[in-house]
Amino acid sequence: MTSFALTVFLSAFLLFQIQPIIAKMILPWFGGSSSVWSTCLVFFQVELLLGYLYVHVLHEWLAPRRQNLVHCALLLVSLATLPVVADPAWKGMTLDNPTWNVLLVLASAVGLPYLLLSTTGPLMQAWYARAFASLMPYRLYALSNLASMLALLSYPVLVEPNFPVLAQAQGWSFAYVAFVVACFASAWQSWHGVASERENAASRPETAPPTWRECLLWVGLAMSASLLLLAVTRHLTQDVAPVPFLWVLPLSIYLLSFILCFDAPRYYHRRGFLCALPIAFLTLDVVLEGAGLGVPVLVALLAGSLFVFCMVCHGELVRRRPPVRHLTLFYLMLSIGGALGGMFVGLLAPAIFNAYYELPIGLFLCAGLVIVILWQEVRPGWRWLLVAALLAYGVRLGQISYDYVADYRRVLRNFYGQLRIDDVSYDDLGVKRRMQHGEVYHGEQFMAEQYRRQPTAYYCEKSGIGLALRSLAGDPPLKIGVLGLGAGTLATYGRAGDQMRMYEINEQALELARSEFTYLADSPAEIAHVLGDGRLMLEREPAQGFDLLAIDAFSGDSIPTHLLTIEAMQAYLRHVKNDGVLAVHITNRYLDLRPVVAAATEKLGRVALIHQLQREEGDAFCRRTVWVMIASAERAASLSARIPGAEVLVARPGFSLWTDSFSNLLGILR
Repeated sequence: MTSFALTVFLSAFLLFQIQPIIAKMILPWFGGSSSVWSTCLVFFQVELLLGYLYVHVLHEWLAPRRQNLVHCALLLVSLATLPVVADPAWKGMTLDNPTWNVLLVLASAVGLPYLLLSTTGPLMQAWYARAFASLMPYRLYALSNLASMLALLSYPVLVEPNFPVLAQAQGWSFAYVAFVVACFASAWQSWHGVASERENAASRPETAPPTWRECLLWVGLAMSASLLLLAVTRHLTQDVAPVPFLWVLPLSIYLLSFILCFDAPRYYHRRGFLCALPIAFLTLDVVLEGAGLGVPVLVALLAGSLFVFCMVCHGELVRRRPPVRHLTLFYLMLSIGGALGGMFVGLLAPAIFNAYYELPIGLFLCAGLVIVILWQEVRPGWRWLLVAALLAYGVRLGQISYDYVADYRRVLRNFYGQLRIDDVSYDDLGVKRRMQHGEVYHGEQFMAEQYRRQPTAYYCEKSGIGLALRSLAGDPPLKIGVLGLGAGTLATYGRAGDQMRMYEINEQALELARSEFTYLADSPAEIAHVLGDGRLMLEREPAQGFDLLAIDAFSGDSIPTHLLTIEAMQAYLRHVKNDGVLAVHITNRYLDLRPVVAAATEKLGRVALIHQLQREEGDAFCRRTVWVMIASAERAASLSARIPGAEVLVARPGFSLWTDSFSNLLGILR
């Protein structure tokens, strides 16, 4: 029995450890977007589905001992794919829509080991039932989810801060070898359990296979929980607070509900949770309406509601679980549902929706499934009352979905997220147009003729970047590089004869900057646009000889760490003149990026000047902003005299330098 528990625990732990390891490894190759992580989740869910399908076919078509032989042979083959390291040849390919390349690089790097790990839960339960016919194997599923949660929580706290990503992958590969050994021990025990299984088979009554209706209900419940997990995570991390590691909370709740429901079904107090379900629906209604609640309250409401949804979905699954004979079919249906939910949110929704409609759809699906479940249990009069309530709730969700786009001029969405354009009016300044990503504005412009050429927000004339550019204005025509276009605000600093080269990864951002704002059209400078990840494009180009290169390619408050590593800084400085300036925008509500930039600057033998602008009350043109200017000692001294309030940024003692293989967000949390 110990070998089965150890095998299940190791497999689940490794499943959830490899996800952040491989995602961190390839994140810089595809623009650092949070959608890379969403695509990774889709891949892992599909792999889980294939693993469960493999187990079901193995269980139904092969004799017990042949199952052992086939599975052990595949485990041996998988060892040949170690270590799990992604091929750098995929770096930066087809960044316009990299979804399929992300899936392909994941398949080549971890496809077979992950597939075999995903089979372990249901396969070990089936073998466990064979070896210990009198014991119930479903508790092993709770154990696997406990291991998954431990892996999830330990990575940002213990693994990421202490080991570079290559060492993480190598350590994981050694642990995988230990898993294979444990799996062989379980196979050996199962092999000897075949005889007793045959003796007990005759005494067990034959059970009818589950109906297609029941299978579809299993799929629907699993899909509803998976869909709501990803949709709530997206809403929480983009529209409430883009706090690092906040994505861990919804996934932990999702896993906790599995642990509680499968370990001891009594934790799912059915009447209590079904009564709490309408309250959770109403709570989400308040949250989606954008009520003026604080971030901690909104996080708590979303987390509590998601817990209720997951407990109802998983609790009903446990209530409807079949006899052990049909265990593999049960888990296959669960994996189909989970994969469908993931693919809907991660692949289909960004392609067909311009707003985040998947959360209302998930809520309606959950409500509808509960009515299907209760249909035979309530009186006829109550049935139609429930249907009426569902239709009314559907109308309400439709209204919320309409409100997502109603007050905006344009709403666009793709792999890189959602961009929204809206207008606000000022009595004395006229209309100000804004570009918004999540809760963060990436460009603003007053549309009145007398103000539209004036830079605003993080790029106003009082900001570090504004002062730095003005300090260079007396020189001959400048060549300026910009990573991250936004609304094109920095184009206002271009003069006749200047050349500006702007790098932007999101084609939709470029389209909006051209069609909704006039910064680019009004600039007298010669402007060239480069579509693609700025760092990757710079690495491929010959030295540009920029007088100033501005780095401002962050989405919301999320940080593509590959833009701040020592390798990235070296790539930037290769394109900057010896007396040029590298300007890095580090404004962030949740992370203190000063030690990251300071450590890299010290390593490169340069001087960093930090300029912090606090927004004055009534100032409609400027926002609170922090810029760091990196230059040679001589140029830094000149800048310091021309930029009031600039200070030398000193490296933090003992701070670990960020590299492409090591970064530690936990160490810079505010």
